[in-house]
Amino acid sequence: MNRRSFLRSTAAAGAGLVVSSSVAAPAGSGNGNDVRVALIGAGAQGEVLLNICLKMGVEAGIRVTAVCDVWEDLNLKRAVGLLGRYGHEAPGYVDYREMLDKEKDLDAVMIATPDVCHAEQAVASLEAGLHVYCEAPMSNTIEGARRMVQAARQAGKQFQIGQQRRSNPRYRHGQTQLLEAANLLGRLTAVNGRWHHPARTDRGWARRWALDEATLGRHGYASMHQFRNWMWYRALGSGPSVDFGVHQIDVINWFLGGPPRTITARGGTYYYDPKTHEWPDTAMAILEYETDEGLVAVSYETLCTNGYGGHVEVFMGDQGTLELSESASRSGVYRDPEAPDWRKWVRLGLLREPGGEDKPQTSAANIDVQETTPPARYEIPITLDVPYHQPHLANFFDAIRGRAELNCSGETAYAGTVTAMKIVEAIENRQTLELTPDAFRV
Repeated sequence: MNRRSFLRSTAAAGAGLVVSSSVAAPAGSGNGNDVRVALIGAGAQGEVLLNICLKMGVEAGIRVTAVCDVWEDLNLKRAVGLLGRYGHEAPGYVDYREMLDKEKDLDAVMIATPDVCHAEQAVASLEAGLHVYCEAPMSNTIEGARRMVQAARQAGKQFQIGQQRRSNPRYRHGQTQLLEAANLLGRLTAVNGRWHHPARTDRGWARRWALDEATLGRHGYASMHQFRNWMWYRALGSGPSVDFGVHQIDVINWFLGGPPRTITARGGTYYYDPKTHEWPDTAMAILEYETDEGLVAVSYETLCTNGYGGHVEVFMGDQGTLELSESASRSGVYRDPEAPDWRKWVRLGLLREPGGEDKPQTSAANIDVQETTPPARYEIPITLDVPYHQPHLANFFDAIRGRAELNCSGETAYAGTVTAMKIVEAIENRQTLELTPDAFRV
């Protein structure tokens, strides 16, 4: 198929696309096609995954048959109770190893535990013959992430990392249609990514739910503060530059065709108390990417501030700009005033004109002589009316059934994990890191 045919067929299929629960859920119902899945980690993110499985429902052939969490009196009881209300008979476990030993009819596990647990739990699950969906980041160490990929290779099982933008239809449309097929932005020159996380007080806990010291110590926590705020501790989490940043860094790697060749970064713990927040809360990085068309400069930041700015990735070329976010209101495509006309892309369904006419919001007569004409804004003609994670989980379950390839396998996610961790390394070493392809190979 040539480029023109590809554009015609894919644009027609994608024009005005709405991804809803009815089309995102894989087919199948209560028979041998069911996927029996367990959840390890029933905290905030585990609850998100659990609710999506319940939303997809047994009619989609997804059955949650076990759940594990070390916070027995709160997270575990809440998850088991929720599953019971939806007709899922799911025993609860405090020890994931006991669950893997007893639940012999499982097909897959979803892991949503603190970063330090990911490698151990994923490797054990893969070695038990199970497919694994693991939340991002893969691990709190590069070595842990490497062991996970190696275990998946050896087990021959599906291993998806929860970098859900890889399955978001707006992101996929932007990468495959707007950048690759239509070359809408022209030559990419720069990229900006940001994740502004609001400054908040640390997570607390009700005294009646507190774990005793022996239980905390058995699971690797020195205190309830560590247990509730593990992301900020080096032995437990990865800090916001990795926990948040890996999602966006992965998108940048994906859209630019590979990882960076250099990283320069500055930052530190500027807002919080460094005694309880061991990872930087503020980071600014400059990354250089070598592409077929030349070098692309990337600026990336994770800032402890307020909600202004959100989390957005902006790809800038000499003919236009693509702005993407999981929030549809922050997504759009902007044509440079001197770029070739884009109306053909509207006719093909790759873009949608919000105002009907291709003209700037501000009249050129009102523009100061020192200003440039504002670019015309186009919309991405795709609506996602299911939770952000649902297409990614659906892709995982489809891959298990042999209907799809994973959108973010462990091998795919590894490069983004290394890149995000190298940003923190550049901050701490206060030097520019020169990276070779070997740094991103398992």
